[in-house]
Amino acid sequence: MAKRVIRWWVSGRKISGRKGLAAAGLAAAGWLLTACVQLPVHTTLPVYVRPSPNVGERRPNYVILHHTSNDTVERALATLTDPARGVSAHYLIARDGRIFYLVDELKRAWHAGDSYWGGNRDINSSSIGIELDNNGREPFAEAQILALVALLGDLKARWAIPAANVLGHGDVAPGRKVDPSAWFPWQRLAVAGFGLWCEPPFDPVPAGADDAMLLSALGYDVTVPWSAVAAFKRRWAAEDAVRGDSAQGLSEAQRGLLQCLIRKQQAEG
Repeated sequence: MAKRVIRWWVSGRKISGRKGLAAAGLAAAGWLLTACVQLPVHTTLPVYVRPSPNVGERRPNYVILHHTSNDTVERALATLTDPARGVSAHYLIARDGRIFYLVDELKRAWHAGDSYWGGNRDINSSSIGIELDNNGREPFAEAQILALVALLGDLKARWAIPAANVLGHGDVAPGRKVDPSAWFPWQRLAVAGFGLWCEPPFDPVPAGADDAMLLSALGYDVTVPWSAVAAFKRRWAAEDAVRGDSAQGLSEAQRGLLQCLIRKQQAEG
């Protein structure tokens, strides 16, 4: 079996084999240790490790809210920590308000899947995922919403996430996902400063602005128009979603609401 040759670079000079390893350790042990701690090497190619101080962490810019579809937080935890399932979120909030921290906020959790919002097609890479223990057929518990508002306040203080970028899974994956369901209190969240909300009366929408154009301007993927309409109603016209009217087009009042939301979003940005 051929011997594996180890090559190290110290001060621009390549040194091979055991002697090279020893020399590297003696000549620059402190520097190499510092470099390895500050700059993990992922490539298999030989490289010169020279960490630069001019760097910052990639920070999250969205929060995506989910419901677990489970009846107990234990079952949700089992799913979100099972390697075979391949799904995760940064946080899980139980019905009683307990907050479980599952994934480093600076790491990419697997919660949004195939998703889109406002031109961004990789929501997982720029978002924090929060799962709410709820089966999707029930109101959200008071302790849970209080914990969520506190957590969102904490995240906003640290990451300066815009209010408009607090979204539901159903917003970024219309037609595929419906969480956090029509039971979720989006208006209450908006009053607390997270997410968008508008109250009537609404200005009339200019002629020529159709539903797809307005939905796209807010951020929705309108490749399948009816799914974007259904997602919008589930969040901002939940009474229609509960009655099963989500497949219908937007009413004039809902178009006015949509226009108001777009203006608020633009003002915030």
